[in-house]
Amino acid sequence: MREKPGGSNAGKYKNVSKGSFCGPAGGAPEGTFPVNTRKRGESAIKLAHNAPNPDGIKACVYRKYPDLKPKSLMRKRKK
Repeated sequence: MREKPGGSNAGKYKNVSKGSFCGPAGGAPEGTFPVNTRKRGESAIKLAHNAPNPDGIKACVYRKYPDLKPKSLMRKRKK
């Protein structure tokens, strides 16, 4: 499972539902970048640089937890 970048922990989250991962949004393997809690969402943002497409990971996390989006990004969108 670890062939792709960002896939070092693929499959290690047995108690997390399949819809609670953001790895595939960033080009990483399924079962990576879990976001079933706010704390894991924060962690996914911090570790997104390890994925092939970090912006995809961040966008996925921000959809689930909009309050994690930096205020500077929120202002740019409103214009």
